[in-house]
Amino acid sequence: MVTIKMKRIYEKAAPTDGFRVLVDRLWPRGVKKETANIDLWDKDITPTTKLRQDFHSGVLSWQEFSALYKTELTNNPVLDSFVDLIKDKPTVTLLFAGKDTDHTHVKVIIEVLEQKMG
Repeated sequence: MVTIKMKRIYEKAAPTDGFRVLVDRLWPRGVKKETANIDLWDKDITPTTKLRQDFHSGVLSWQEFSALYKTELTNNPVLDSFVDLIKDKPTVTLLFAGKDTDHTHVKVIIEVLEQKMG
């Protein structure tokens, strides 16, 4: 079974990160693509622009955002192919740029992936 972790892209890459996937729709500021040490940039499993903007502008609470994003992600046709891609990896680290590690879409992704993969 795959171990899924989360980490800010600004933290130094480590061998224990395993397969590193950037899961932000926008490329993080100040990070050079050549030195990002990512294996994949998957924009397709991130929240839609409107959902992300509504959350960051305060239109949606964390609870509302989480529920809406969970539904959005569960209904996203690329989710199955993402699961197929990572299911045989021992460790996958989902990378993101946000400063708030408690209220990040990555936590929702991990929850949905863990439910889907059993």
